[in-house]
Amino acid sequence: MKLLILDAGHCLSLALAREASRRTDTELVIEAGLDVEVGRLAELKPDAVLIPPLVQPMDVDPSVVTAHAEAVEHCLACCQELGIPLVWGVSDQLYEDGFDGPIDEHILPEPRDEGLRQLMAVGQQIRDRQARHLIARLGPMFALEGGGAWLGTMIERLVSGEELSAAQDVVFCPTSADAVAMALVGMLQQIHCGAESWGVYHLAGTEPVSAFAFASMVRTQLLTRLEGLGQSLVLGELKALDHHHGQPLRRILNCRRVLRVFGVHQKPWRLEVGRMLDAWCQAYRPTEQGETA
Repeated sequence: MKLLILDAGHCLSLALAREASRRTDTELVIEAGLDVEVGRLAELKPDAVLIPPLVQPMDVDPSVVTAHAEAVEHCLACCQELGIPLVWGVSDQLYEDGFDGPIDEHILPEPRDEGLRQLMAVGQQIRDRQARHLIARLGPMFALEGGGAWLGTMIERLVSGEELSAAQDVVFCPTSADAVAMALVGMLQQIHCGAESWGVYHLAGTEPVSAFAFASMVRTQLLTRLEGLGQSLVLGELKALDHHHGQPLRRILNCRRVLRVFGVHQKPWRLEVGRMLDAWCQAYRPTEQGETA
């Protein structure tokens, strides 16, 4: 199976490259940006084109959201012309106001934010115009490196002594980029072998957690590991934020459908964070100033 991955520097693209390197049945072609043309697609003949999600679309400049939406629309047109399946990752932030219970795939987001509405419109185009598609709605992704590598950025700021702010009333299910990559490759391999199970799927980690609780766990576990290495480092402090006036906003993606159709289990985010912290600490080399080399 050959996959064309766009946006080479994205944390999911890097995770897909790691996953493909462990397998003999998956070939990746990775393009630097989101631009792709019909001629390039015809030359490569991929079995699918995969576009990583725009990370935290509510928190970026509206022009970035517009550019991403337009790039996905153009890629859709190229894929449609050549009959190539399209795989698109999208942030759970589309559920702008959250939901009282776990969110199933049939519950369409109804965001008020103009940028999120642009992404919703793109998703509708994909569903209407491209029967062979996968739309993966994803919980907040984390990784050590790459664009949108939430965990890596958090560690760097803590080690540098910066204060971190995180909402204690926004609850979600984080998921590692590695877990998403493993799931997507597995799903596409099954489809490649004849399982025509296209559509929208939710992928997220287990155990709902607030952004502040997630950051607190990362800080505590990082400090424990550094002390075990004999490093007496003063980490940055955490500040809890409240955005929703006593009523937590919950974005809990229900991932039963991807389990039922593809046998994909949610990965416990605590185990994934622990594995990544172990890897980071193993590579940690302090300089005389106490910074990472």
